[in-house]
Amino acid sequence: MKYLPLIWSTLWRKKMRTLFTLLSIVIAFLLFGMLQGVNSAFNRAVELANVSRLVVNDKFSMTEQLPYSYLNQIGTVPGVENVSFSAWFGAWYQNQDNMVFSFPVDPERHFKAFTEFHVPSDQLEAFGKTRTGAVVGAQLAKKYNWKIGDRIPLHSTIWTKADGTSDWTFDLVGIFTSPGDESKENQFFFRYDYFDEARANDKGKVGWYIVQLKDPSQAAEIGATIDKLFANSSNETKTQSEKEFQQGFLKQIGDISYIVTRILIAVFAALLFATGSTMMQSVNERIPELAVLKTLGFRDMAVWSLVLAESFVLCISAAALGLACAAAVFPMMKDFVGVATLPVKVLIEGAAIAAWMAWVTGMPPALRARKLNIVDALAGR
Repeated sequence: MKYLPLIWSTLWRKKMRTLFTLLSIVIAFLLFGMLQGVNSAFNRAVELANVSRLVVNDKFSMTEQLPYSYLNQIGTVPGVENVSFSAWFGAWYQNQDNMVFSFPVDPERHFKAFTEFHVPSDQLEAFGKTRTGAVVGAQLAKKYNWKIGDRIPLHSTIWTKADGTSDWTFDLVGIFTSPGDESKENQFFFRYDYFDEARANDKGKVGWYIVQLKDPSQAAEIGATIDKLFANSSNETKTQSEKEFQQGFLKQIGDISYIVTRILIAVFAALLFATGSTMMQSVNERIPELAVLKTLGFRDMAVWSLVLAESFVLCISAAALGLACAAAVFPMMKDFVGVATLPVKVLIEGAAIAAWMAWVTGMPPALRARKLNIVDALAGR
């Protein structure tokens, strides 16, 4: 630690060069934190998928609807405890920036399948009795300051009503919580029967079925049985685990993990060259000074350590600042990813990458400084 002032002063020998290098690293790790945070949040949602639920959707496309009549047939399959259904409503509130994850459901069946959602019994009862009723997550209600009794207008980007409009109004009768995963509290549920009666097209169809199993170990067998029921029909099915379904749903947006990885590889590859060039240039300018240090009694390993430490101080401090900025900004993306804080895993990964980058960019100039010949250095050769 006693050499830290020396290391810090040599870093700022060329203030503008160091400042621009520092900013490059800060921006790179800010980008890393944001992108990897989003990727981690999506992966977390997939990892938390319930193993006792299967999802049945169209065999060829997730956007194709399935007949409502499949409900009873799926329910007769041995090992099935409960069957629910849903569909993607695609709506926004007040303006297009306020996207609301909304789904038409059956009040009783849906909350029986998703036991992690907690709704007061009186509110669930009101949901079953109110045709235009809706139940929303606590986080979503808090965001828009909704309270029970409010009439909430939503504009659907997909579904039009029989009168040709795309504006739907719902009565808020309940607010649910999800203690195990608050990110799920950004959903909006309303009654399927009201939706199906009012919409202009695809009546009598649902987006997908949710199958709750008595024994999760029989998932593969039950899934195959369900698909066999509708083989060679006009609406063949594909039954998969909830985890597989969520992965497929995310891939409709794009392969998030692949995109993030490729972007970060490109960013850090460019950063390695920029930082490595800065470190090498800094050492080249200080060849006589390093020779003087050796003349004063500094061993080769000591000089090597000082140069390598410069790289670590630069990379670690800049990376820490970049990750701190990412952690401060990340809560602004809560409505998109459902997570309010940057995952600790991302911070640890960022620290590891910063240490690796410091080692890679600092090693070549450090080795040169270690092998430096005092006579040649002082002679300017």
